[in-house]
Amino acid sequence: MQLRTVATAANEKGVTEPGRHPEPASPLQPAVLQAISAMHARYFDPITLSDLAQEVFVSPFHFSRIFAKATGVTPGRYLTAIRLFEAKRLLLTTSLTVSDIVCSVGYSSVGTFTSRFTRAVGMTPTQYRDPEVGELLVAMAPHFQRLPTLEALHSAGMGSPTMRTGTGTISVRVETPRGAGPATVLIGLFAESIPQCGPVAFGGRANVLSADIEIQNVPEGRWTVIGVAEHAAGTAASSFSMGTLPGRVDITRYGMVHLRMPMRAPLPTDAPMAITLAGGPSSAGNRMVAPSPGYLRAVA
Repeated sequence: MQLRTVATAANEKGVTEPGRHPEPASPLQPAVLQAISAMHARYFDPITLSDLAQEVFVSPFHFSRIFAKATGVTPGRYLTAIRLFEAKRLLLTTSLTVSDIVCSVGYSSVGTFTSRFTRAVGMTPTQYRDPEVGELLVAMAPHFQRLPTLEALHSAGMGSPTMRTGTGTISVRVETPRGAGPATVLIGLFAESIPQCGPVAFGGRANVLSADIEIQNVPEGRWTVIGVAEHAAGTAASSFSMGTLPGRVDITRYGMVHLRMPMRAPLPTDAPMAITLAGGPSSAGNRMVAPSPGYLRAVA
């Protein structure tokens, strides 16, 4: 069975990951890394679960289990994340037609790709080429990393109404990696463990090492919390870091949640992520507010 087929079936049924969290490195990690490398190298081909399992010399069942244990998601969802990421990157950075991009990322039908892209991302491939989408892009992948400028974030919030608000509040204590320089940090709450569309609420701080970030008006629900930071010069190897939490966070009506999020350098097992803070036809219109210099807050 093709991995793409497995992932598509889950998405069409509205199935979400139960918030599994990647586990520490183990002797099985090289097999997972080899499989991930193969996905990145051949995502445009019709890769099957059996193909990957044979490449790392284990059974398909065992491969699926060790892959999910190491990455937190199934092989099918990971491959879908790579394909959607590459589609978004090509839409924003090239003048290729949508039909050319469809063939470049492993799909055979423009209609099928457009439907799946729109359902996952909240806007059509053509709408994704709006300049504001690129200006407000948050992307994390080994070869492509982006965070919006403060100017773009401030501009995006001017006169943009909040169409959906909640009553919950989340306070996140962010701790940047040792040796990293001061950073602009964004924290978002998402419906999926590998988000494809914008957050239900987000906030951030500029020029910080460790700081508390409070996000208000969070809708009720169970959300995945993800942090991304871009650092100024420091001794750390990467200028970007990210933070995740084990499982999802429950937000109740008028509830207040306090969390601690240690940021870390990106890992080889992290699935690529690209989301935009720009509003789309099915998103709620984001608003960025700056109560004081260096502090950012927004809700969607």
